[in-house]
Amino acid sequence: MRTSLNYPLLSSLVLLASAYPSPSELSVLAATQFNGPWQYSGCFVDVGRTIDAASTTSDGMTLGKCIEFCERKGFPYAGAENHDECYCGTSLAIGANEVEDARECSAGCSGNSTEACGGLSRLTLFFNPYNTGPKQKSNNINMQHIIQPTPTHLGAIAARAAAPSQPSTIANYNWYGCQTEATNIRALSLFTYADDAMTLDSCQTFCSGKGTTYFGVEYARECYCGDKLETGSAEAPASDCNMACAGEASEYCGGSDRLSVYVKNGTDIVTTTSATSTAGPTSSSPGTPAATGFPDGWTEQGCWEDGPNGRIMPTYQAPDDPELTPQKCAQVCDTNNYTISGTEYYTQCFCSDAIYNGGVEGNDTTLCSTPCGGDSSAMCGGSGYLSIVSKGTPPVYTAPTPCTDVKNWTYQGCYQDNVDNKRTLFWQLMFPGTMTPEQCLSTCASFGYAAAGLEYGDECYCGDPPDVDASGATAQPDSDCNVVCAGDASVYCGGGALLSIYYWSAEDPLYVFSYPEGNDAGTYSNLVGGVVTPLMTMQSITGKVTFLEKWGTGAANSSGAYELDLSQVDDFDTAWRTMHLKTDVFCSAGLVLPDKAARQLTVGGWSLDSTYGVRLYAPDGSDGVPGTNDWEENVNELKLQKGRWYPSAMLMANGSILVVGGEIGSNDKPEPSLELLPQVGPALYMDWLERTDPNNLYPYLAVLPSGGIFVAYWNEARILDEVTFETIKTLPNMPGAVNDDLGGRTYPLEGTAVLLPQFAPYTDPLGILICGGSTTGGSALDNCVTTFPDEDEPTWTLERMPSKRVLTCMAPLPDGTYLIANGAHQGVAGFGLADDPNFNALLYDPFQPIGSRISVMANTTVARLYHSEAITLLDGRVLITGSDPEDGKHPQEIRVEVFTPPYLFSDKPRPSFTVENKDWNYGDTVTFELGADPVGKIEVSLLGAVSSTHGNSMGGRTLFPEVSCSGTTCTVTAPPRVHVAPAGWYQMFVLEDSIPAVGTFVRIGGDPGQLGNWPPGDDFTRPGM
Repeated sequence: MRTSLNYPLLSSLVLLASAYPSPSELSVLAATQFNGPWQYSGCFVDVGRTIDAASTTSDGMTLGKCIEFCERKGFPYAGAENHDECYCGTSLAIGANEVEDARECSAGCSGNSTEACGGLSRLTLFFNPYNTGPKQKSNNINMQHIIQPTPTHLGAIAARAAAPSQPSTIANYNWYGCQTEATNIRALSLFTYADDAMTLDSCQTFCSGKGTTYFGVEYARECYCGDKLETGSAEAPASDCNMACAGEASEYCGGSDRLSVYVKNGTDIVTTTSATSTAGPTSSSPGTPAATGFPDGWTEQGCWEDGPNGRIMPTYQAPDDPELTPQKCAQVCDTNNYTISGTEYYTQCFCSDAIYNGGVEGNDTTLCSTPCGGDSSAMCGGSGYLSIVSKGTPPVYTAPTPCTDVKNWTYQGCYQDNVDNKRTLFWQLMFPGTMTPEQCLSTCASFGYAAAGLEYGDECYCGDPPDVDASGATAQPDSDCNVVCAGDASVYCGGGALLSIYYWSAEDPLYVFSYPEGNDAGTYSNLVGGVVTPLMTMQSITGKVTFLEKWGTGAANSSGAYELDLSQVDDFDTAWRTMHLKTDVFCSAGLVLPDKAARQLTVGGWSLDSTYGVRLYAPDGSDGVPGTNDWEENVNELKLQKGRWYPSAMLMANGSILVVGGEIGSNDKPEPSLELLPQVGPALYMDWLERTDPNNLYPYLAVLPSGGIFVAYWNEARILDEVTFETIKTLPNMPGAVNDDLGGRTYPLEGTAVLLPQFAPYTDPLGILICGGSTTGGSALDNCVTTFPDEDEPTWTLERMPSKRVLTCMAPLPDGTYLIANGAHQGVAGFGLADDPNFNALLYDPFQPIGSRISVMANTTVARLYHSEAITLLDGRVLITGSDPEDGKHPQEIRVEVFTPPYLFSDKPRPSFTVENKDWNYGDTVTFELGADPVGKIEVSLLGAVSSTHGNSMGGRTLFPEVSCSGTTCTVTAPPRVHVAPAGWYQMFVLEDSIPAVGTFVRIGGDPGQLGNWPPGDDFTRPGM
């Protein structure tokens, strides 16, 4: 309950100027109008999301409604954004700073246009200093800190980092203490899972659902459950549990080899002084009456030596019982679902399902001659000997040793883990109760990892040999890795914070990466000074490049659209032409249309009318001659049937435009449907889009030679009928991460996809290549996957990449290879949600064997994160642009770079060609002239014209048609049909010994959908078919 203090209130309206008509009417209401101590804090940057504990949208949004909503939810922060959005929270994300110009919060509230409800990525922010808010469960990857107003300036905010703490209670569990791990076993050993978004609450929910008495969190992201603390776990200083939870930076989640442990409220804790007993809830009270008989099926098995290779029943030891009998011990073990009991030295009871460490039944029963504490006429083992009773004949395992005989792998030794609180091998898997070296190593190998480590008996880690050296881990005595494998007690699987390390040693390596040097690695270089941070780029048939930005990214007077004349890059003023957009293209889809003008199209967008937007531009001008056309749009005459944010678009075989998926607006409900342009019938609902939201945005689309439509989304793929859009084939799910089957490839788990080259006569099935992506926890993927959807039973083939990469971009090159660039080593797509830029370019060569296709190329020095792009230019270089992370760390990037592939550094002469006929029908034979007699092999490649956004190059396709030459006169045969090469514009390149000439655009297949005569209306130019 909040105290009713009288806090100083704002005394008047805070007026904000804006770009809206009547800016004086836009205001932030005084706190006195909100019946409480709510204070205006200012106009703040939304770093996606600045506050995110609760949210709502409303067509009738006002500042009062937003504050009332957050007040009801109990949050101290309320912020209105972009007309109709309201957000609440207990803290502000890092980088959420107040802007200097309050006019950036100038979007009129949807329910009262005289109030300012933020702007694009801008929050009109209010704060209640007397409300601490409910306990926050943050799923953000970015760390957060508390921000409160200073008493001297209510319009400013002073940041104050909140140190993590250890809560005294989590639901019905109470703080027990910071504990060490146990000896040769996890301290809490029943259940476990790991999560990059781990919180104390999520671990409690998991363990409570399993019904366990204790839960504990270790190493920021690992959760363990148990009914007792295993032998050897000891109390540690609370300061040892010093790692902030991976998913909640305000709380501690253990440390390196330390558990933050909680125990269920009401548990009776028993602590004994026995050297081998543990602290835990009472499982059988000492001194209770002895059982009168053995459980059904249990019989005596004789006297067994306990050692000398270690305990032969190390699984579980019950609390010492002064009234112990063999029958009572057997009942305890049976009740706990064990099949073997052993009594030793008057009062000790052990339970297990097998005899370990090479235990052998002795011939001298007199060695088990210690009277039981509860029945002096019965013997309970002896000093170093166990009287064993079991259900059936007990299985016996020999004394464990390190496993040195695993096919294709070589044992390296026992190595440290968690050096400087960092895992030696990154990828963690858990195999409770089943792990063997073979199981762990084969799993790692299946994802291309050449190093594997086993720890604590049931934990498996995957990585690469250089990871071990880079971690600083050093070899330890083999005897220190002394925890038996959960699935094979005859071998060891690591130890406490120690790894049994293995390296792949087969004759055939799992992967071979090439490392060219000098110009053979290509080069990055600056092309021209930029004017905008583009989120969409496309090269037009005039050779110029279109740059489109989201509103609010660039300068306040930015028009949202620009055109770059590549022939004028030495003259900044003439290189750039300003163009104009009416609505926000943020997260829209784009295509180059097959009409005569090769118009550029974008559909969808950020919010309100933008989500319905259909925008068209007919490129004009030429090298050195500015065009005069501009973007055309009128939402009252032409719009989508459904508002869409993050849709994809594709030109169908019949010439129609297919628009698929998205959400109804920014971070809003899914729009699980598809529709056609020009409009034909209603939008069609797709259950698979609704089921997989929000991880299916910007799905990958392609026309297949078989006539179907391929679509890939999240970790799934299917083929749709091109007429009914019913599913005609569902592909297996694609592999993700080695430890996460739900690792995905589409936004926000953003990788990218391309179509592999097709070669005349086009009889082979079309291949799809998808590289990079992330898990829902933000662990970027380090692999590519390939499939051939038209095969009878398509599968996915996985290939390792040299490093992890999310926010991936790929550009098809004229020689049939693919440049992989941009992105981050960790995180997901979105503002402030990815970090650790991947500066390294890769070259993927599909002509090489699987596992040997990737070369590590040159590095850039420019971080290219969220909203970065890569497209292939007619001169054979790759244009690298953008990066708009809004993370307070990396800039909104306007620098324009090019990557020059190694084929342009060849000592061989570069070919040239001319072609008169640039409008081809299917199957046409077209003549072109070379600039000189060829001395090497002549090829032609055709690259589909693309519109690229968020790494998704819509329209991309690579074909190698049939070519023949006689002297300098050559002919090329156009692809035979529309399903091989959908109608549209293609970059034509002539190559001599894989060195491309400067290309040109040609059109193949005409305009079967008659888009050149569309759309109607006076606001649109129709260039004709």
